[in-house]
Amino acid sequence: MNFKNHSHGFGLISITLHWLMALLIIALFTVGLWMVDLSYYDPWYKQAPFFHKSVGVIVAMLYISRVTWRMINPPPPPIASIPRTELLLAKAMHLTLYIMMLGVFTSGYMISTADGRPIEVFNLFSIPAFVTPIENQEDIAGTFHYYLACSLIGLASLHAIAALKHHFYDKDKTLRRMTSPNLKE
Repeated sequence: MNFKNHSHGFGLISITLHWLMALLIIALFTVGLWMVDLSYYDPWYKQAPFFHKSVGVIVAMLYISRVTWRMINPPPPPIASIPRTELLLAKAMHLTLYIMMLGVFTSGYMISTADGRPIEVFNLFSIPAFVTPIENQEDIAGTFHYYLACSLIGLASLHAIAALKHHFYDKDKTLRRMTSPNLKE
């Protein structure tokens, strides 16, 4: 079992972080859209944000782990048959995805701590609040959070479509490199 990235593909750690984060981000997005329409008397009115914030912090921690892992264990070299233009677009897309995720985490933190209270993560530990002098911090951060999350899901969808294009149209190993840690040449 290849835990580390290798010349033919990604290792188990990179693959696991990628797919776990993808699933959790989709779940957070779905729950986030659902919970903003809850009424004060809905039983999930307080529970949904608690879980959303807790899972959001976990995903932010996975993000830090993923970026750190990527720095100490670089991705495999690109597939030789992919045109340079596509490689540049892929690099730009990946960088933009990472920046957008950071923006979503930061704006979520700004929403959650606007009142000066820390974020309780599954009642196991808390993330302290950083109080800013920004008036209407919660509303401003909320707007950024919403539009960044929508943009992130949109760009991630394009990312998935590109992977499917490589798999079904180009018939290269782009997608298989992110699903099989033991991929051979």
